[in-house]
Amino acid sequence: MPFTLYPAIDLKGGNVVRLAEGDMDRATIYASDPAAQARTFAEAGAGWLHVVDLDGAFAGEARNAAAVEAILAATSAKVQVGGGIRTMAAIDRWFALGVERVIIGTAALSDPGLVRAAARDHPARIVVAVDARDGMVATRGWADVSDVPVADMGRRFEDAGVAALLFTDVGRDGMLSGINADATAALAKAVKLPVIASGGLAELSEIRTLRTRGGIEGVIAGRSLYDGRIALKAALEACR
Repeated sequence: MPFTLYPAIDLKGGNVVRLAEGDMDRATIYASDPAAQARTFAEAGAGWLHVVDLDGAFAGEARNAAAVEAILAATSAKVQVGGGIRTMAAIDRWFALGVERVIIGTAALSDPGLVRAAARDHPARIVVAVDARDGMVATRGWADVSDVPVADMGRRFEDAGVAALLFTDVGRDGMLSGINADATAALAKAVKLPVIASGGLAELSEIRTLRTRGGIEGVIAGRSLYDGRIALKAALEACR
């Protein structure tokens, strides 16, 4: 299975930001031009971009659509987008605009039928976000924590035709404290779906470690790229 690096472009108020532990009040602005950031990543060799509408995640509907559209127009890299996508109309709109994959998080817990219908209409182009606090699924921009274990959530969609699960350890996200490789690998072992790792990537060695763990198909890189701790070209090379 090829291993993919997904540089993250998180959007808040039209700016590129990184949050600490998913806290909207702890946002660091890294760029004011999301399209230019997308071009920078693509020109360095990134084939995929991971774009999240943070405002949308809390609002339950798109809030940074113009920024996402600018990203799509600026580069030929494949884009997966998430954040507040909770209706079929929203899903279809993103695909019509040209995104490659749509990420569904909160709605996957509250409306699993939506995920199944979307995956039926768009085979292998829906990603289910399984965001975790202490092993339980967190929703609504990580503000709420459910009583559903992450593996149980993942198993619900094994036969739905989704592309992958996106697993984020919320407590590590934006903290440069290291990916929770053990929890990610445990989820990958528990479900019959590829898993994308997210939350806390800090060193190149973590990419090499994740590649050796079965069932993990890629990793999101955010603050480590923006802070210069990891060079994008080196990260892409580590994925090979």
